Amino acid sequence: MRVGIGYDIHQLKEGQPLILGGVQVPHTHGLDGHSDADALTHAVCDALLGAMGEGDLGSHYPSSDPRWKDMNSLDMLEGVCAKLEERGLHLVNLDAVIVAQAPRLGNYLAEMGKQLAGVLRVDPALVNVKVKSHDHLGALGRQEGIAAQAVCLLADVPSDEKPG
Repeated sequence: MRVGIGYDIHQLKEGQPLILGGVQVPHTHGLDGHSDADALTHAVCDALLGAMGEGDLGSHYPSSDPRWKDMNSLDMLEGVCAKLEERGLHLVNLDAVIVAQAPRLGNYLAEMGKQLAGVLRVDPALVNVKVKSHDHLGALGRQEGIAAQAVCLLADVPSDEKPG
């Protein structure tokens, strides 16, 4: 068994699309970053990479590389999943929290979980996404950004399920 934790934060910027967990959420501001700035998916990627001992998302998809400009973060997650398969590991479960004062995200959480589970090729019941506000405290409470944190548990693929 291997556990990993991931964290990401992005600044909100007017006129940008707000994408979290691969879901576009209607809002006047979106997250600013080199890729699509999907903080939730980035945190999930970091958790998985950490559990594998593979560093962080920035070491695999550096913002200094123009190839990753405006990249869909679900495609990044797909790349991380390929590493899981290469290593003979599978996801046991994933728990994530988005920290956002606004917009209200409750109606989008199930779809975010489904999007992530689809890329991870697991039952959506193994992916939990929740949201918390910052109760108007600090930069997140002032709606200057959105953060996300994720924790995952990985296990070796049972030998009878391994290819070959």
